[in-house]
Amino acid sequence: MIRPANLAIAAALLVSAASHGYLYVHGYRYLPAVGPGFLVLASASTALAILIALGGPGWLRAAALLVSIGALGAFAMSRTVGVMGFVERGWAAPHGPISVFAAAITVALCGWSLVRRGSAAPRSRTAVS
Repeated sequence: MIRPANLAIAAALLVSAASHGYLYVHGYRYLPAVGPGFLVLASASTALAILIALGGPGWLRAAALLVSIGALGAFAMSRTVGVMGFVERGWAAPHGPISVFAAAITVALCGWSLVRRGSAAPRSRTAVS
């Protein structure tokens, strides 16, 4: 059974993927070190969204959590110390706020989902003798 939390996580991942894909196509692809990262992030987020929406295992939610934390970290670094020589100022509206909001929602939902379920790893069902 596909849980509503999985669909919400998938939706947030797809919003993030669409935003990063748009930014890649409309200018970031020309940045040698950063551009490919936008494409990889959009692709990975899309793949995770599809697999999570289809009811994939819990470790996919853990992967989505890590991908989204990484996206938020890269956003923060790009506004402060830079990422591979790339520094940006401001929010690049509307896609900056959209990306941050989608990643934050993904982090919150994945974190809640994993804590609620106990862990991302399947539990062993061995009998105690």
